[in-house]
Amino acid sequence: MLRKISSLAIFTVALGSYVDAQDSTKKSPLNISGSVDAYYRYNFHNVKSSNNSGFTNNYTSFTNSQNSFELGMASLRADYTTGKVTGVVDLGFGRRAEEFSYNEKKSGLGTAIKQAYISVAASDKLKFTMGKWGTHIGYEVVDAYLNRNYSMSYMFSFGPFFHTGLKAEYTAGNFGFMAGVANPTDFVSASFSHKMILGQISATGAGGKVKAYLNYQGGKDTGNNSINQVDLVVTGTLSDKFSVGYNGTVQAVKPDGKSSGDSWWGSAIYLNVDPTKMFGVTLRGEYFDDKKGVSTAGISSSVFAATLSGNIRIDNLTIIPEFRLDNAKDKIFLKNTTEAVKSTGTFLLAATWHF
Repeated sequence: MLRKISSLAIFTVALGSYVDAQDSTKKSPLNISGSVDAYYRYNFHNVKSSNNSGFTNNYTSFTNSQNSFELGMASLRADYTTGKVTGVVDLGFGRRAEEFSYNEKKSGLGTAIKQAYISVAASDKLKFTMGKWGTHIGYEVVDAYLNRNYSMSYMFSFGPFFHTGLKAEYTAGNFGFMAGVANPTDFVSASFSHKMILGQISATGAGGKVKAYLNYQGGKDTGNNSINQVDLVVTGTLSDKFSVGYNGTVQAVKPDGKSSGDSWWGSAIYLNVDPTKMFGVTLRGEYFDDKKGVSTAGISSSVFAATLSGNIRIDNLTIIPEFRLDNAKDKIFLKNTTEAVKSTGTFLLAATWHF
């Protein structure tokens, strides 16, 4: 009798395990995702840049190469949720990840950790997050497969990349609020330094088809310079084939010991057309004004950049042929390494894949 009961118990446990394994609706606490991107870039004016200190007529992030096939970044992300706590580790390998965490390379810290944070849901409306996370400021993000253009905007390149600190997020109907405190922009470790104040107000309307985000960061950097940046992002879905995005930002910088400072600003519009699920086109038009040389770009001019990108989608693979024209007020580009010119054209072919 005991043997029969034991056999029945073993069968019941095994059956229960089998049913759990076959239940596709049961959510796993662990989610693994990742991506890979690569590209080829050819600038039509600067084809002989090898004897000019590697200058490639490129002032924006992640595509500083000429006539070369390049690995952008290989990413692997793990999200694990137990109860009200979620831990995230997001790793990136390649030049894109190194440029994203450029201050960590200088300090001797690892550049592979794009994001690493812990979130606690105090309620269904309130969440606290502590660690390192990608910035809330701007329209574009570091992961290439989440952008429709492969090359980056000037605003993304000279705004913040990430923050390390503590933030609280609160949702109230169609509105969201975020407030936080963090190390100076793009620093994981910053002992004895001042802290930055972060903020965001978001709103959703028209049945979720229109979203707006008003973003802020303010405080002092590691050089004790005062920084205040206000940023606006608006997205709208007009139909299943057409959507639009807008990003405008201004950053004011007052050097330490000075009574006043200067600012840089930018504005960009993104027009997205998707005739079919397999093919789409995005036109980005951006105006970037840094005539006072305030940003780290070092261009001391204004630039209008038009970027036309195709998106050829095959399952999780996206192939992006891209043409870009940068036209500046001053002669900040080079033609054949010696002749200064106001404009330059670039062709780029990229591929992104994610799972």
